[in-house]
Amino acid sequence: MSGKLRLGVNIDHVATVRNARGGAYPDPVRAAKLAEEAGADGITAHLREDRRHITDADIDGLMQALSVPLNFEMAATEEMQRIALRHKPHAVCIVPEKREERTTEGGLEVAREENRLAHFIAPLREAGCRVSIFIAADKRQIEAAHRIGAEVIELHTGAYCDAHAEGRFEERDREYAALKEMAQFAHSLGLEVHAGHGLTYDCVQPIAAFPQVMELNIGHFLIGEAIFMGLEPAIRHMRSLMDEARGPEYRSAI
Repeated sequence: MSGKLRLGVNIDHVATVRNARGGAYPDPVRAAKLAEEAGADGITAHLREDRRHITDADIDGLMQALSVPLNFEMAATEEMQRIALRHKPHAVCIVPEKREERTTEGGLEVAREENRLAHFIAPLREAGCRVSIFIAADKRQIEAAHRIGAEVIELHTGAYCDAHAEGRFEERDREYAALKEMAQFAHSLGLEVHAGHGLTYDCVQPIAAFPQVMELNIGHFLIGEAIFMGLEPAIRHMRSLMDEARGPEYRSAI
């Protein structure tokens, strides 16, 4: 479990900048290729119902251009299922989606919709896609994700990251403890464990050090840092922090 931790780079907000002005620039596919060169192990893109950032044409371009896996984030709707089945990306990550939210605000409510989600993901699995469920660090949701046949869970790290950034350290430590415990629990069920949302240079290493976590998905922060230092250096620095956290020197100090 202590091998190399994969980095998935989310390029949604390259598309956000493009769409603010219209036209073709900056190009999310170009950003994805730069991320590959900088050491990304995969690319994540969320095709939302309202197409506020990534578009159908972006998904077409990514499928054609990438040599690393595409993680296709999507809501559990018939439209998105059809698109995923047409493209058959390496992985699909099922996320909650509300039109009024700025970004994905929390984990999917799997336990409440267990039967529907089980039927929803079945054809995706049959098509060869690895199905991931984006959920809170909650035992009930993890058990439900396991029952419906998901192969992967992605733990929502947003509350941990927000508490760290705002100096609410007791809350941060509670969130950290929950993430650690649930990463261990999910792994014990045979689920592959990923994590993401809100991770920055300042807070990534404690999560990266979890031996059960096999992949981190990071986007908005890296695109923001790219404004100041360039996309490749921003990704390379994140990659180096993750590798350091996975090493024996860091792990023996925590």
